[in-house]
Amino acid sequence: MENKELKFKTNLNCGGCISKVQADLDSAEGICHWNVDIDNAEKTLTVSSKGITEDEVVAIIQSKGFKAEPVA
Repeated sequence: MENKELKFKTNLNCGGCISKVQADLDSAEGICHWNVDIDNAEKTLTVSSKGITEDEVVAIIQSKGFKAEPVA
């Protein structure tokens, strides 16, 4: 399966926020790497996908009480 890069605008704005979603993103099927740019105004989450969908990533983030929306 082809790796795709997915980007999301989030409200993950500090290390504490990131730590709350880290275990779920690390263990999610279909994610090979992810990163949150907290220095960027949009707090961009970048996911290197090996099969996970945008909707699945959004669901993970929302399940922890945060917001995420795909960036076109």
